[in-house]
Amino acid sequence: MKKGVMRPGHVQLRVMDIEEALKHYRDLLGLIEMDRDDQGRVYLKGWTEVDKFSVVLRQSDSPGMDFMAFKCLDENTLDNLRSGLIEYGCEVTDVPAGDLKDCGRRVQFNTPSGHCFELFATKKQTGKWGVENINPEAWPRGLKGMKALRFDHCLIYGPDIVASTKIFCEVLGFDIAEQVIEPDGTAISHFISISTKAHDIAFIEHPEPGKLHHCSFLLETWEDVLRAADLISMHDVSIDIGPTRHGLTHGKTIYFFDPSGNRTEVFCGGDYHYPDHPTVTWQTEALGKAIFYHDRVLNERFLTVLT
Repeated sequence: MKKGVMRPGHVQLRVMDIEEALKHYRDLLGLIEMDRDDQGRVYLKGWTEVDKFSVVLRQSDSPGMDFMAFKCLDENTLDNLRSGLIEYGCEVTDVPAGDLKDCGRRVQFNTPSGHCFELFATKKQTGKWGVENINPEAWPRGLKGMKALRFDHCLIYGPDIVASTKIFCEVLGFDIAEQVIEPDGTAISHFISISTKAHDIAFIEHPEPGKLHHCSFLLETWEDVLRAADLISMHDVSIDIGPTRHGLTHGKTIYFFDPSGNRTEVFCGGDYHYPDHPTVTWQTEALGKAIFYHDRVLNERFLTVLT
């Protein structure tokens, strides 16, 4: 049963040099720089996103993810979900409006995987960048790099993903769209969705808590993914794997690294999910094909390099 969470809202990433990071996220990925604040954080968005920002970069001495947030339908929904989290046994932290620039109050909670998540309902809307709401053109002039459409999802690593997934499904209304299971039935990954997307957040079982595998951004076509690969080579950016296709979600994808070591994905296509769809299950003996459908062989770096 859906409970009023609409979509991913934003992610705050730690980077070790803001200006170098902007060469990656703004100039290469093509996100739009929207603002900066007095803490030195930089706010960016994909050109199709109507909210003011979806990515926040914070300078730090180590890379990784501070938190990922989901947008709720309205402030009453936020209150109801806050109560639901507390009743479920989660500790919540209330973050006042304005802590993130032009964003309303946020409710933070932690999962057993060691990650911080947020819920919010209010954020300034600036509209799609360079495209009007009346008689809109197909796309804006002046886009850079890969021309990323939107921030799409994160994949994170940590312990006790079953308990973490239960919070999202039982309290927030997510569905398990796909999973990977061991022969004894133990789940080692959950791909969960609050929308019609293949996933909005994914958990991978891992002994060390609080780890980020990647943040993902949507492109429009396979040709755009191939062009992204060209740009990665043209700019001598560190590449992980691809272009290729996943078995899980069937998205067409490429992975590469920002200057701080955070992994980035750009992708197109993939499956869709509705609440009446059964969970798609991959068995661990098919894991190679599940992750890299063409090669059918696991890339050790893909499985072990985390921030």
